[in-house]
Amino acid sequence: MDFKLTETQEMLADSVRQFVRKESPVSRMRALREDERGWDPAMWKRFGEQGWIGILYPEELGGFGGSMVDLMVVLEQLGTTLVPEPMIESAVLGGLPVLYAGNDAQKSRLLEPMIAGQTSLALALTEAETRYHVNLVAMEARRDGDKWILNGEKRFVPNGQAADHIVVVARTSGKPGDAGGLSLIVVPRDAGGLEIKNLKGMDGRRYANLGFSNVAVASENLLGEEGRALHIVERVLDQAAAAACCEGSGIAQTLLLMTVEYLNTRQQFGVPIGSFQALQHRAVDMFVEVELCKSAAILAAVDADADDPLLRQASVSTAKAQLASGGTYVSHQATQLHGGIGVTDEHDLGLYFKRMHVLNTLFGDERHHTERFASLGCFEKEPGERVEVAEPSA
Repeated sequence: MDFKLTETQEMLADSVRQFVRKESPVSRMRALREDERGWDPAMWKRFGEQGWIGILYPEELGGFGGSMVDLMVVLEQLGTTLVPEPMIESAVLGGLPVLYAGNDAQKSRLLEPMIAGQTSLALALTEAETRYHVNLVAMEARRDGDKWILNGEKRFVPNGQAADHIVVVARTSGKPGDAGGLSLIVVPRDAGGLEIKNLKGMDGRRYANLGFSNVAVASENLLGEEGRALHIVERVLDQAAAAACCEGSGIAQTLLLMTVEYLNTRQQFGVPIGSFQALQHRAVDMFVEVELCKSAAILAAVDADADDPLLRQASVSTAKAQLASGGTYVSHQATQLHGGIGVTDEHDLGLYFKRMHVLNTLFGDERHHTERFASLGCFEKEPGERVEVAEPSA
């Protein structure tokens, strides 16, 4: 398989690279850690003007009509300077459920302003007992005439503190654990009875705990068919996980470059410490893991758009597990090879370290994706040919 970028994708990568280095260095992210929103609406609007937010969306909505690989090119570069604007949180997590399940009026109302960078969205999914399993959602939504009434709590909602509209995964029938009965309902941030608690994550990004107390929204705020949202949400989560791997790949590459530069400039016994063979070996091991993370992220991006859920899940879980192991190794080695300054908040290395560890837990950690991959029960022997894995005999 040819993983080379097209000429257009190469140009896109170069333009994003130049933009973030000039307009969004790491110092900007460092300053925004103390901002209640966590990102800059003016910068988000510039993202819209650049066309980055709309990469996955059709041209009739003002988008680019591109693929997950096109978005990968952008996310990888955003990761190199830890750009805090909600590309994954809004352009993937919040917007794609609307694209997949919404009607034309809903898509126009919710997606066109987001693609232009005028608004942002969020997906409210996680609850106290769900962890990474969508079907365990317990929050209830019931019909009351021409309205939906929502009660319950959502935890650690990415961009929940700033989103203009929140796509809520709620149970309209059945009980936790059932595959059916889950629905997508859009709630505006100013809805009565909605309580938003702003949270600061380990990586300096902002999240929110949401409390719903008899929150009433119009019946037309339901996205798609009632009770049939599970597969849509699972697909979106896989695409968000692939996006996290793409950003993580950019972070891993940056950590390697930072470490090599430090090894070549820091001197001990009158020579650069990079001349010590033991440290060279560790840098080579970092390089290997960086390349594995990058390759796995590319495969995840390619297959994230696949209609075959088995192929999509296998590739995404592979990339997520690789990011968890390889990305952790790279960030740990970078910290150790930088010595004492590597553990200080004043050094940018720590910001990359923390973001890497957050990405490793978002949308499924290493254990979750390893177990999911193992549970798929089949592997691809040749392109298009699957081999079922038999249960071991007693």
